[in-house]
Amino acid sequence: MNFILMADVIESSEKDGKSLMLDFKELVREINMQYKQDLLSPLTITLGDEFQGVVKNLRKSLEIIFSLEESIILKKHNFKLRYVLNQGEIDTDLNPEYAHEMLGSGLTNARNMLNGMKSGDERFNVNVQPFSLTNSLNKAFLLFQSFYDDWSDKQLKTVAAFLEHRDYKQVAKLLGKDSSSVWRREKSLKIKEYFTAKELILSLAA
Repeated sequence: MNFILMADVIESSEKDGKSLMLDFKELVREINMQYKQDLLSPLTITLGDEFQGVVKNLRKSLEIIFSLEESIILKKHNFKLRYVLNQGEIDTDLNPEYAHEMLGSGLTNARNMLNGMKSGDERFNVNVQPFSLTNSLNKAFLLFQSFYDDWSDKQLKTVAAFLEHRDYKQVAKLLGKDSSSVWRREKSLKIKEYFTAKELILSLAA
């Protein structure tokens, strides 16, 4: 069975289409370059504001999701993604050049999962074997999302600094701020809790 990763841009119709597509294409291109050895079929934009791809294993699939999320913050992109990771069958040969012209229940189920999420607020939906792992991952992603989605646009500059430099003293230097105020900001933004949630999710794939 294959690990199929799909995602779409949330509320894409409400954003400037030209700048969105430029940023979205660049994001996908960079991730494909970074994880070239881990993608059986690269992330491929299919419907303008969606992509799909096939990843070697669960751990790399999760790493790609986190890389996408953090790249969006670091690059100051004005959009969020909604993700599906589905472990399922692909009946046709995998296409190593782009994720088109493939068929199978795994792809159909992933598409149905993504469409089913559009009426809700959750941005992550995982379906892997065994069910107990699916349950644990989805709960952990709900926790991860609660930290990420609480950050306002104004706070993202500070968050980006913490993504690059975990130590609040280094962040203070980078931002030209007082160390004690940055330490308080680290607490209020729940930066350590964010990284703990991320590490918890990756540990489940060990």
